[in-house]
Amino acid sequence: MQLIKNQLYQQSLTFIEQRIQTAETALQQAREASNDDTKSSAGDKYETSREMMQQDIDRNKRLLIDAQDNLRVLQSIDSSAKSENVIHGSYVITNQGSFYISVSAGQLHVGEKTIFAISPASPIGKLLLEKKKGNGFEFNGKKYQIESIE
Repeated sequence: MQLIKNQLYQQSLTFIEQRIQTAETALQQAREASNDDTKSSAGDKYETSREMMQQDIDRNKRLLIDAQDNLRVLQSIDSSAKSENVIHGSYVITNQGSFYISVSAGQLHVGEKTIFAISPASPIGKLLLEKKKGNGFEFNGKKYQIESIE
């Protein structure tokens, strides 16, 4: 199981690093476009264009900050930590699917298994935290039973 947790960690790390790279590239392109834009005689059009470019820069900055925050969260996980309760970094198998409690990285695949990388702050992440093997809960009309925690 430790091998699976390590693979999940690496896939989550790759996902976050790609998000950072994408945000950095988009931010750089938005800044270059803003710098290349010169004032035209149509003042209102220029101001509207500059405002849209600034909004694009601000949006990409927020995406970059969010991705960097996720990287810090992921790096704080001790993948060798063992606990009877679901904690940050746990690999949880339920009767309705498997979850890696880390950052929101969507579906990850290890061999034939599909595991959902979720944040502990997500709705289902909140329900899983601190639960033990054998505990159950309901989410979106489905009953979940925790079969194992690694």
